[in-house]
Amino acid sequence: MQGGKKAGESVKETASNMGASAKAGMEKTKATVQEKAERLTARDPLEKEMASQKKEARVNQAELDKQAEHGQNAAAKEAATYSPTGEHGHHTGVH
Repeated sequence: MQGGKKAGESVKETASNMGASAKAGMEKTKATVQEKAERLTARDPLEKEMASQKKEARVNQAELDKQAEHGQNAAAKEAATYSPTGEHGHHTGVH
């Protein structure tokens, strides 16, 4: 029974991680497109550089958010598969 529960939690974690990765990819793409638009309309080299820096900040934030969500998914999986019994099915509490 426990093996099935662990497998189910692994599937949930994988699906959540895929969603987080897809979301991060979309955020990175939006940041790149916005940077290109800003660089096209900017006349001043400083404005172009600011657009690039803004894009880098958004890309970095998307990656940090993705990694944080992966960590949360792993923690949720561990919490869901935690067993209150010790080795060989013996209860870990006071007898």
